[in-house]
Amino acid sequence: MRKNRKWMGLLLGVVSLFQINILSVQAEEYWPEGPTVEGEAAIVMEASTGTVLYEKNADEQLYPASITKIMTALLAVENSSMDEQVTFSMDAVYKTEGSGISRDVDEVMSMKDCLYGLMLESSNECAYAIAEHVGGTYDNFVQMMNEKAAELGCTHTHFNNPHGLPDENHYTCARDMALISQEALKNETFRLITSTRRYTIPPTNKHAQETYLTNHHKMLNNWRGDSTYLYDGCIGGKTGYTSVADSTLVTFAERDGMTLICVVMKEKSPGHYVDTTNLLNYCFENFQLWNVAENEQNYTSDKMENKIFAKEESFLSVDSQGFIVLPKAAAFTDAVPEVVEDTKAADKVGTIQYTYAGRNVGGADIKINGAKVAQFPFDKAQTTNKKEKVVNINIKYILIGILVAVILVGVGFGIYHFADNFYLIRYKFGSKRPKGFKKIRQRKNRRRRRWF
Repeated sequence: MRKNRKWMGLLLGVVSLFQINILSVQAEEYWPEGPTVEGEAAIVMEASTGTVLYEKNADEQLYPASITKIMTALLAVENSSMDEQVTFSMDAVYKTEGSGISRDVDEVMSMKDCLYGLMLESSNECAYAIAEHVGGTYDNFVQMMNEKAAELGCTHTHFNNPHGLPDENHYTCARDMALISQEALKNETFRLITSTRRYTIPPTNKHAQETYLTNHHKMLNNWRGDSTYLYDGCIGGKTGYTSVADSTLVTFAERDGMTLICVVMKEKSPGHYVDTTNLLNYCFENFQLWNVAENEQNYTSDKMENKIFAKEESFLSVDSQGFIVLPKAAAFTDAVPEVVEDTKAADKVGTIQYTYAGRNVGGADIKINGAKVAQFPFDKAQTTNKKEKVVNINIKYILIGILVAVILVGVGFGIYHFADNFYLIRYKFGSKRPKGFKKIRQRKNRRRRRWF
């Protein structure tokens, strides 16, 4: 495998030779101007590429309020099953305030029902109960939150609770919330829950009646009959509010293949809905998604590999799920590519990364296909891994084989020459025998007989 890595690294080096100087011929790089945002901080990120389309004070540390619960939900769906039974402790019931669904001490609900209560009704007691259940202890779950944030690349975040109630040691920024949301959207269970408008919790051991839940996000659901801010393409998100945080809002929307994450922080209601609507409209109207594999011409498999045989199957390819985002006025060729080698991943050898107007706009992995190389008589290689077949061709053995073949041909030619001239050789050999040999021997015998 290590030898294959060296070979693939060499291929990437060859690929880099095919890079062309696009800067000298491309059109002037243009990034559309975004709308005015009244909130203290905001960001819009395209989810599949991580491309930031708009930002304002995106790294400013602010109080998140209940958008904290996106991280709580993410850890829950990653570390538990939906049918696990969650018990509400006294702390979960009495150490929370604000939004909730009126749970009782020792009430038992499934994790699924708790998550719907968390994301739709923003239930603080559900957040607390989930934290105790998933983390083992409340404090351990908070530690898990901070570890996950660091893992995702968050640099301006520190969580101190799972619900977002005011705490001076509980803060984040718009960029970090976009990163957390991007990870959460990769989980199908999270996507299902956050996109749900209404849900019913069945009777529990403490509540004989069903509990009806309604999503508070007005761009997804007409909460309390308000349909003013309903947005075409909205697939979910999370609301938040405290007196110190003001209104915070995370919104997910899809159109034309793009999935956008919009985060607005510290803004007076209903301005957070107005700003989010304007930001989403700006991005959908001015940007588009490009599939790298379908449009990249400089990094085709023919250029990435020097094939020995015309019909040999390519073992490297550009990932079909790789995308970049560009302004609609730009062409795909206006983006500047760069190949970055990856020696750690098992299923790829590198990544093509693209920049435009000084921004990272996405990319695609160069994947290993696992293609089989044709087998030949001189191939003595043994498979070293059950999952992949490796063909090793040693030039030393090839040269030895050629030498042996030459010797065998020479020996064969000598045998043929000897057989073809056998009688001539026999005659010549016989003609050299001494004459009168028999007669002399007979005379000697006669002399011996005379003595007797």
